[in-house]
Amino acid sequence: MMLHSLHIPTIPSIRSSTSQSLRSSEHPPHLLRFRTSRRENLRYLKTLGIIDPNTKPHKLPSPETVDQVLSTVNFLKSKGFSEPDFPRLSFLCPKLFTPDSDPTNIEPVFEFLTFDLAATDQESCGLIIRCPQILLSDVEYCLRPTLIYLRKLGVEKLNVPNSLNAHLLNTRVERLTEKIRFLRSSGLSRQESAMACRRFPAIFGYSIENNLKPKFEYLVGEMKRSVEELKAFPQYFAFSLENRIMPRHMHLEQRDVRISLKRMLLWNDDKFYAKWK
Repeated sequence: MMLHSLHIPTIPSIRSSTSQSLRSSEHPPHLLRFRTSRRENLRYLKTLGIIDPNTKPHKLPSPETVDQVLSTVNFLKSKGFSEPDFPRLSFLCPKLFTPDSDPTNIEPVFEFLTFDLAATDQESCGLIIRCPQILLSDVEYCLRPTLIYLRKLGVEKLNVPNSLNAHLLNTRVERLTEKIRFLRSSGLSRQESAMACRRFPAIFGYSIENNLKPKFEYLVGEMKRSVEELKAFPQYFAFSLENRIMPRHMHLEQRDVRISLKRMLLWNDDKFYAKWK
């Protein structure tokens, strides 16, 4: 009797109910999975510093853009970059992580660093971290001509990952030759100019109008020193005119003391002012 009081649905009714349930829930779970995946990708790009965490939802990149950026991230990670590197890469070179960025366009730069520069993977990453814009430079028109030019001057160890080398490699030959022309106009021969740049390649990064020219004019005008001293100590251009060169020159002049540029500028303040009180 109790069995007859129970309502047991037939098999067809179960199938109908189940198929209806599947049809009604088929679309929402798919959307949920897509949204969850996109949220995770966006969160990941935010942790890398590629997307600003405070970006409004309606300004977040499209799924297609996210996929393109992720492909660039994965490509760079395959080249040896780690996640802590990406905030700096994104900050200094945001163009790397745009929809227009394609890993195939930056692959030639890695090949240049490996085969032309003879840099290891670690050295290549170190150079790029210090100057991410190098990834956007054209190998044929910028990087390779610059490397050839610097090597002809005798500049060595350009594969060492420091800021100077990274920015030198990313400087066009035309800008490098400007500094050679300035030195030649200041009284150095072509060979002497090349020697000065070989000994002190940081000179290539200095502005002529804001650095080299005023320091040279002060050297020969106010300090009454010859170009020969500049040949011996091209690092003179590395020191601040207002904070180092001028105060020390006037301090020595008041005491009728004349020493080499190297001694005048290299010593720290305690040693310098203790020596010539």
